[in-house]
Amino acid sequence: MARETVIELRGLRTQFGRHVVHDDLDLDVYRGEVLGVVGGSGTGKSVLLRAISGLLRPAAGQIRVLGVDVLAAGEQERRDLERRWGVMFQDGALFSALTVRENVEVPMRAVPGLDGPTRRALADLKVSMSGLPYKAGDNYPSELSGGMRKRAGLARALALDPEIVFLDEPTAGLDPIGAAAFDRLISDLSHSMGLTVFLVTHDLDTLHATCDRIAVLAERRVLVTGTMREMLDVDHPWVKEYFHGPRARAAQADVQAAAAES
Repeated sequence: MARETVIELRGLRTQFGRHVVHDDLDLDVYRGEVLGVVGGSGTGKSVLLRAISGLLRPAAGQIRVLGVDVLAAGEQERRDLERRWGVMFQDGALFSALTVRENVEVPMRAVPGLDGPTRRALADLKVSMSGLPYKAGDNYPSELSGGMRKRAGLARALALDPEIVFLDEPTAGLDPIGAAAFDRLISDLSHSMGLTVFLVTHDLDTLHATCDRIAVLAERRVLVTGTMREMLDVDHPWVKEYFHGPRARAAQADVQAAAAES
């Protein structure tokens, strides 16, 4: 059965002045999958996320999301499309002068006919879904730990019940226990809500715990895509070092054990 492509990139080129980050980059993301995007420093993982989500206009190429040509879409079509995705930035990127509940309500304010009490009730639901205690809705970002701010950022990304969620380094800066808990949350939400997740990360444990496929950025393009198991067979210097290096041993052992059982 053919998989539905919800994000399609063709010939994408991004650059800052004369510095070219991506050149002739192609990528497909399928409905319902969690795609992990990895690459060395400077390969433009976050730049790619910003280009797809409309925060950065590429120099060339085509971006189609949920059937819409993002670069050619009119203003209203773009607004309608943006309500179908949510973005979680590193460290949450919350408004410091607003409570967690008010931060989550921000995207809802653009929805016609959604009154204050309804917004607050929905925001409380999203806060709960993100794994935060109910009382956290009354806190300001400065009163939260790093892990709680990330969960609050995720709650805001989920505010409009999106079909696609973009996550930028969701476990960066978390201790191993907090990172593992966040990985489980992402996996649970992706399955329960039927989300498509575009996840930028450097964390091998996150790739193993949450991702259906992995896309490796190298040489200004998507070098290879595949499962964690398939990454172990890729003959490329950076890929081999990343997936076979000392920090990869635990994840590799888990993959090999799973393969032996299948």
